[in-house]
Amino acid sequence: MTLHTPKAMLHATLPAEHARLLRYFSRRVGREAAPDLVQEVFARMFGSGTLDRIDNPPAYLTRIARNLLIDRSRQKRRDCTVFFPFDENRDAASRAEQTWRIEAADLLRLYRQAVRAMPPKTRRVFVMHRLRRMTYKQIAEQIGISVATVEYHMMRALARCRAAIAEQR
Repeated sequence: MTLHTPKAMLHATLPAEHARLLRYFSRRVGREAAPDLVQEVFARMFGSGTLDRIDNPPAYLTRIARNLLIDRSRQKRRDCTVFFPFDENRDAASRAEQTWRIEAADLLRLYRQAVRAMPPKTRRVFVMHRLRRMTYKQIAEQIGISVATVEYHMMRALARCRAAIAEQR
């Protein structure tokens, strides 16, 4: 048996490669896991069915070792589960969707009442801005007042809305 055949070269380098891979894995994952990973490298190599085509066994084994570490890293990332302890004092239970809808309907009813109770000019300015999406300048031109007066009416309207909500609570 000469060292010129690929299988003969492989068998001659196995003991040295085993020691080298053991050092390689020991530095990267620790001494406990290194022997299992070295065994996995050799199992993958022998299971590949390409033993007679390997020209450079050390390089081939190193590539398998790197791929094994990459696979292991991906697996750890996939299996990583984060648990957050439930703290009743800090984590409040979420409200039911139905409760939110009822509160939204109540708020809309309150909002409409507040708009109806506004003086006519303030209500008109508010509706033009909030519902028709007109700018202050457009409102001022259409009604024939200054932009400052539009701002005044908007402040009054918003103050009435806030007051109506504060009274409800």
